[in-house]
Amino acid sequence: MKNIKNKLFSKEPVTIGPESGYDNYIMAIESSCDETACAIVKNGREVIANVVASQIKTHAQFGGVIPEIAAREHLDSINIVIDEAFKQAKEKANLKPEDITAFAGTVGPGLVGCLLVGLNAAKTLALTYDKPFIGVNHLNAHLCGNYLDTDLKPPFMALLVSGGHTQIIDVKSYSEQTIIGETIDDAVGEAYDKVARLIGLPYPGGPKLDKLAQEGNPYAFKLPEARVDGYNFSFSGLKTAVLRLVKSFEKKEMPVKDICASFQETVSSTLLHKLKKALESSGYKQVVIAGGVAANSEIRKKIFNLQNEGYNVFAPPMKYCTDNAAMVASCAYFNTNTYDDINTEVFSRVK
Repeated sequence: MKNIKNKLFSKEPVTIGPESGYDNYIMAIESSCDETACAIVKNGREVIANVVASQIKTHAQFGGVIPEIAAREHLDSINIVIDEAFKQAKEKANLKPEDITAFAGTVGPGLVGCLLVGLNAAKTLALTYDKPFIGVNHLNAHLCGNYLDTDLKPPFMALLVSGGHTQIIDVKSYSEQTIIGETIDDAVGEAYDKVARLIGLPYPGGPKLDKLAQEGNPYAFKLPEARVDGYNFSFSGLKTAVLRLVKSFEKKEMPVKDICASFQETVSSTLLHKLKKALESSGYKQVVIAGGVAANSEIRKKIFNLQNEGYNVFAPPMKYCTDNAAMVASCAYFNTNTYDDINTEVFSRVK
């Protein structure tokens, strides 16, 4: 490996990104959890190929993602999604593997066994075609999903809501980002999944809860909004309040739709309150939402209502909200101007 590594990086440094002066075609691989994905993106914005293999049906029988099974599923799918991405690129842009500028892979946060499958595939491609390798942070990639098929440019305030993270991020430039608020316990997606299980919804519970909430009364039950200083969040108390509410209906029919709607109203209002506070403090007129939970109908509606107050609001199309490789390729383009060491390792939690 040492000799191959030295050969790969003995060439003159390759500039990657908006300052490179030439078209960049980046192939990226995403495998941080239960989607095996591969994409090719031109200059961080134009999606040439985008392939996602989902494992939802596999994990539904267990009520959640089983890491060991997820890693094996990635192994079964990784070559298939790579071949399909190359096929799409050939058909759409007559692009060959040799035309790729750099190969990128998600390094974390995520499930270690899953991350290793995708990252090693990306490294192997970089070595095979003698191209630079770029390691990408999964959370930064979610933000960059907003650059796809848009002309969005920093600065802006971002709300990142996913299964494992809830953050408010001050994005000053493509490469300079500061987390100014985050959850001190449960993430939004985690809270959704736990509440969904409490009321008996099958995996994945979040989207099903959202659908039921649209048919319920959002003011049927007054649920607590945690009082946390600054821009931080807390959702564990809300989860406990829903548990007590569910138990109060043990001997009578539970109004599931109203519980879902009341829970969703509390969550979305909490997120909006903190985000508006951050926007007013920053003076920004651009706001972005990102992450898997950005597909939630009520959260999306409340954030987009900020347009009525003079803000420009951006959110990825639904297919780029959940885990995908196009956002990883965009991040590799915008968040770096050079390549990474081929020995870059994965990490499970935010560093």
